[in-house]
Amino acid sequence: ELMTGYTMLRNGGVGNGGQTCMLRWSNRIRLTWLSFTLFIILVFFPLIAHYYLTTLDEADEAGKRIFGPRAGSELCEVKHVLDLCRIRESVSEELLQLEAKRQELNSEIAKLNLKIEACKKSIENAKQDLLQLKNVISQTEHSYKELMAQNQPKLSLPIRLLPEKDDAGLPPPKVTRGCRLHNCFDYSRCPLTSGFPVYVYDSDQFAFGSYLDPLVKQAFQATVRANVYVTENAAIACLYVVLVGEMQEPTVLRPADLEKQLFSLPHWRTDGHNHVIINLSRKSDTQNLLYNVSTGRAMVAQSTFYAAQYRAGFDLVVSPLVHAMSEPNFMEIPPQVPVKRKYLFTFQGEKIESLRSSLQEARSFEEEMEGDPPADYDDRIIATLKAVQDSKLDQVLVEFTCKNQPKPSLPTEWALCGEREDRLELLKLSTFALIITPGDPRLLISSGCATRLFEALEVGAVPVVLGEQVQLPYHDMLQWNEAALVVPKPRVTEVHFLLRSLSDSDLLAMRRQGRFLWETYFSTADSIFNTVLAMIRTRIQIPAAPIREEVAAEIPHRSGKAAGTDPNMADNGDLDLGPVETEPPYASPKYLRNFTLTVTDCYRGWNSAPGPFHLFPHTPFDPVLPSEAKFLGSGTGFRPIGGGAGGSGKEFQAALGGNVQREQFTVVMLTYEREEVLMNSLERLNGLPYLNKVVVVWNSPKLPSEDLLWPDIGVPIMVVRTEKNSLNNRFLPWNEIETEAILSIDDDAHLRHDEIMFGFRVWREARDRIVGFPGRYHAWDIPHQSWLYNSNYSCELSMVLTGAAFFHKYYAYLYSYVMPQAIRDMVDEYINCEDIAMNFLVSHITRKPPIKVTSRWTFRCPGCPQALSHDDSHFHERHKCINFFVKVYGYMPLLYTQFRVDSVLFKTRLPHDKTKCFKFI
Repeated sequence: ELMTGYTMLRNGGVGNGGQTCMLRWSNRIRLTWLSFTLFIILVFFPLIAHYYLTTLDEADEAGKRIFGPRAGSELCEVKHVLDLCRIRESVSEELLQLEAKRQELNSEIAKLNLKIEACKKSIENAKQDLLQLKNVISQTEHSYKELMAQNQPKLSLPIRLLPEKDDAGLPPPKVTRGCRLHNCFDYSRCPLTSGFPVYVYDSDQFAFGSYLDPLVKQAFQATVRANVYVTENAAIACLYVVLVGEMQEPTVLRPADLEKQLFSLPHWRTDGHNHVIINLSRKSDTQNLLYNVSTGRAMVAQSTFYAAQYRAGFDLVVSPLVHAMSEPNFMEIPPQVPVKRKYLFTFQGEKIESLRSSLQEARSFEEEMEGDPPADYDDRIIATLKAVQDSKLDQVLVEFTCKNQPKPSLPTEWALCGEREDRLELLKLSTFALIITPGDPRLLISSGCATRLFEALEVGAVPVVLGEQVQLPYHDMLQWNEAALVVPKPRVTEVHFLLRSLSDSDLLAMRRQGRFLWETYFSTADSIFNTVLAMIRTRIQIPAAPIREEVAAEIPHRSGKAAGTDPNMADNGDLDLGPVETEPPYASPKYLRNFTLTVTDCYRGWNSAPGPFHLFPHTPFDPVLPSEAKFLGSGTGFRPIGGGAGGSGKEFQAALGGNVQREQFTVVMLTYEREEVLMNSLERLNGLPYLNKVVVVWNSPKLPSEDLLWPDIGVPIMVVRTEKNSLNNRFLPWNEIETEAILSIDDDAHLRHDEIMFGFRVWREARDRIVGFPGRYHAWDIPHQSWLYNSNYSCELSMVLTGAAFFHKYYAYLYSYVMPQAIRDMVDEYINCEDIAMNFLVSHITRKPPIKVTSRWTFRCPGCPQALSHDDSHFHERHKCINFFVKVYGYMPLLYTQFRVDSVLFKTRLPHDKTKCFKFI
């Protein structure tokens, strides 16, 4: 560049081009010098400064160092580093503390390691001790079995004797009328363990079958097919049943022909022992078909008997078959209240033939009348009853002449007037219904009298039978004095006084008992046939067959999810729930008195049980309920196992207590497609003492999710599939329920363990009651003259909802098999009211109200989806249910109670060294 500029100057290039080149050359020189100057400053100046400062720090005056390292105290004197000093000191102090803690934890770990080693040694010693105890227990059990074997003889089932077909059997009695069980019944065919097999002849295979009334034959065949005792194997049968009536009209079948056909039955065995001849009367004018027929050793069951043909303790007086192929219509049956009706008593009838003319007829079975003829009280009865009617003291209705043609009747019998519907309408207005027995004392019972009795019981008119010689249906097993008045004819003048002296409570009790007898033994063909078999079975001391249980169809499910612990459930206050049971679940003890029941309780359980209904499982005469039902006194007479020494506090908490042996309960939980809610409810049961198992009734046709993992709560969870979506499934007697106690609980109910335990304790002291938590009551709506369902807070209650309640499994049988089907149909129609139906049933049976425990009123879990009970129509449907159930039962069975149950020491101030039994919020 210098050369270029020099060349330009030498050439004298001073023009515009030369000026531009000069400017460029000048700028470049300036930039070069500027860069060189900056380089010198940046490089050499720091070196000189460093050298200078180093030289100053090496001065002899130690206290005058300016830039060298200084002591800590001197540095802290500097204002901008004071904060850093404080931070350093704080961190140092914390580090010292952490170090101290570390050393302390190390020492504790060492101590714990020593304890662990000691515990391991203790566990090993405990295992050895446990093994020794097991050996001791095993030896003790073996010794106990040896002692029991030495002291008790070995028992085996009795050898069953099956006579041959042509075996004559027992020697013939001296007199045909002298037949009794001991000389006309072959017990060898009916061992105690036989199960009472019954063979029923097919009437269509015999000549007399073509004469049978089609409705009677059809109804009889239908009930035979459904009976648990009927067998098709005649060789093993204990009893043989043949249906011979009622005959069609007009039918001409001579007694000799019928007798010949009976003797030709395949299993008659020359004398007909162990046979029952049934003659069912569908109409009041049914004649005495077997009057002059020799029946040998066969029992006779019919509605008409003369004294000459009736063998007491052997033959059976049965009810007429009024409802042949139809169920009773409960909507047409009048209510049992009010107690007093329009008429005090009524009677309609007409006597076709007098006693004197009847005595001119042929004697029965070659017997002649001895002595003077009996007195005819019919004229006195007519005069007395007309006088009562004319006195106007009470409104009565007596008519001794039919407005229309009277029904055909037996001699000296009062014939029925009018049609059945007309007679029922009059009886609905009658408090009492007079039934005048035939004037001939030889006629013990007739179809006409039995029909009058049937109609009176059906509509709730208390029967008043004039004539003590009458043999009412099933009289040797039922106590008719609890449902009817039997007055001798000479006391006809005192009948009016007697009827007016009855109190309303006694009258209502008789009406209720009459309604129960009618429903159980009179109303249908099933009830009549079952009653006939039950009477014979009870006489020969064979226990009833166990009632069937619902076989649970289990839904496979996966379990293994560890159930958590709800803190709300674990908060039990001061309550100790007792020792945790490590043994597997155990069932309630079986009912062990089946083979001695009919001997010891023949007239105690059925006829003397408290209350008007007598439906208890120790009842020997029970054609419906099982003899194996475990109810009321189950465990009575046993000392409480693990009951402790009494007292309060921990002594009470450490054992289940009570007056019966220890037991467990089963949770039955109904659910419908609410898997999350269900899982939460099951987890809340984790660790619940005395829980046997959980039966989840899956009420949805849609199965649970395949990937659903069920919680492990320490007891089995049985998921049961139902045939249809029905709230009645909650009360089915599932065979998987092996305990007497059932805790029925909704899938969204939220109960603490201490509350469940307390409810279980209370139920053990009141096993015949519903014991639960949510209380409700019924009320009478005066403006609308109907019943209302109420869930408001109240000082009294009459129902405990089964969404959280204990009850006996016995009631599950009654609800599913005995309670009228109309009630279950109502529950299915509304998908509602099953809890009300159960309360009606238990109160109807026991005549006792339910028991509410604890002070809580609602038990729904927080955050759960809405249930059916939140629907606006829910309460309207429950109003309708209550009124319908009242019509079915004929009265309001619910009873009020004004108290609830809490623990003995609830809210009681105790010394500090004592622990309260229970402590509820």
